Amino acid sequence: MKHHALSRAAVAVALAGVAGLAFAAGGDVGQVAKQPTNWIAIGMFSGFVLLTLWITKWAASRTKSAADFYTAGGGITGFQNGLAIAGDYMSAASFLGISAAVMATGYDGLIYSIGFLVGWPIITFLMAERLRNLGKFTFADVAGYRFKQGPIRGFAASGTLVVVAFYLIAQMVGAGQLIKLLFGLDYWVAVVIVGALMMIYVLFGGMTATTWVQIIKAVLLLAGVTFMAIMVLAAFGFSPEALFAKSVEVRTQIAANGGKSPAEASAIGLSIMGPGGFVKDPISAISFGMALMFGTAGLPHILMRFFTVPDAKEARKSVFWATTWIGYFYLLIFIIGFGAITLVLTNPEFADVATGNIKGGAGAANMAAVLVAKSVGGNVFYGFISAVAFATILAVVAGLTLSGASAVSHDVYATLIKKGQADSRAELKVSRITTLALGVVAVLLGIAFEKQNIAFMVSLAFAIAASANFPVLFMSVLWKDCTTRGAVIGGSLGLISSVALTIVSPSVWEATLGNPKGSALFPYASPALFSMVIAFAGIWIFSLMDRSKQAQKERAAFPAQQVRSETGLGASAASAH
Repeated sequence: MKHHALSRAAVAVALAGVAGLAFAAGGDVGQVAKQPTNWIAIGMFSGFVLLTLWITKWAASRTKSAADFYTAGGGITGFQNGLAIAGDYMSAASFLGISAAVMATGYDGLIYSIGFLVGWPIITFLMAERLRNLGKFTFADVAGYRFKQGPIRGFAASGTLVVVAFYLIAQMVGAGQLIKLLFGLDYWVAVVIVGALMMIYVLFGGMTATTWVQIIKAVLLLAGVTFMAIMVLAAFGFSPEALFAKSVEVRTQIAANGGKSPAEASAIGLSIMGPGGFVKDPISAISFGMALMFGTAGLPHILMRFFTVPDAKEARKSVFWATTWIGYFYLLIFIIGFGAITLVLTNPEFADVATGNIKGGAGAANMAAVLVAKSVGGNVFYGFISAVAFATILAVVAGLTLSGASAVSHDVYATLIKKGQADSRAELKVSRITTLALGVVAVLLGIAFEKQNIAFMVSLAFAIAASANFPVLFMSVLWKDCTTRGAVIGGSLGLISSVALTIVSPSVWEATLGNPKGSALFPYASPALFSMVIAFAGIWIFSLMDRSKQAQKERAAFPAQQVRSETGLGASAASAH
């Protein structure tokens, strides 16, 4: 009864939020209020929020236990889970950030698409079945299967929370810019509203609500980008060559307007069709690519989705479907990015045509894809894509928050503090308190990082996941000599080095913290090449040096773990338990 009252209260709060948004949109608020009020967009946006709140209310009635909250009771099919994973993965960084990166650097924006996509075969062949067979709620269940629970759970929770924090920043920045553009609200107000809605979804609906929000959003987003890509190509007679030629012409003109000589302007225009605009040297390219590839296999909110299916066969099927949808999506995003150069940067309503900057300040470039939608489909389609982009952010933020909350409640509280004796209700309560705390942190970080490209912010989360979570997961499952000491020390070295190198890299040290240009201590865009090596070397060296009785026991337990991970024998009984 109390639960239903809470659900009704949540719906009432959110309805008030939507009404407040609509009211604010009509008023003269903040410096971005020059945008005319788009009531179609506001209507679609509000409709989506109400639909997802109804799903949350329905899911809340089905969320009785910790297993329901974290993994929807393991009752999601492979196809549904594949769509939900795609929904989780096609985040604000993918939709808004990559299209903005392609608009800014052309060909180089592809490194995101390729890097994000290539991570999936790694998950398919190395991780998916083993995760489902060994795990219950979180990736720490898998990494710590034969290890001492205290240290490995503590490390896993730290790694999860750091990755979730960085990933959340990007989603909140995207959401803030979107609502600022759509409603004319101040950026910080927009971020607070997103934070509040996200907390409601996770607090009351758990994984069931999150999964269905992700599935609906994936279908809407795939339909939306398909229409956008077709309309962009239609404007050029369905000739990609004509689209690219026009893009080069636009970029050349912008360079000429900036005072470049005809030869320089022509070279700048042509540069968008080749590498070197974003990743300046081979080491950065390799490091960045490694972060995107291996980070995918260490993202806690993606790994968590493999526990929502009934068995390993469905886990494998979910990766197949996820890879299919994600690959298709990234192909279209590339076309939309070039569409932004030709349709948005040449339109005085959206951009300063002389300089090639989208109107609305430093973070406004993240809105390139939404403005392409307005160019090709008018106000109605602009409203639809804005609602879908917002849905994208909410779905991903909900998944992230859920993985962070489960790390604290399941790994730290239930397993470490209560030694596995916590009752389901107490665990759920801790999870909900953590959700509130994460929501507040996400809002504060979203406001602090307003001017960053959101695809780039996500790449930092990937670098940390690739340096901390992935090496521990990989070595604990596939190397018989891996020990608790090796996994925890090596993983912690990867985590600390990736965060430290990220902070002293030009993107954070100079761009975010405001230090003078050229003062960054680490010259490369991504730390993954260095921090991943540190993590793997640390796990290997400290595991081999470990001669304790505990280490001998852990090595002896490897064959049993291997049988379970390959065959799933005992997995269903454990998850039922």
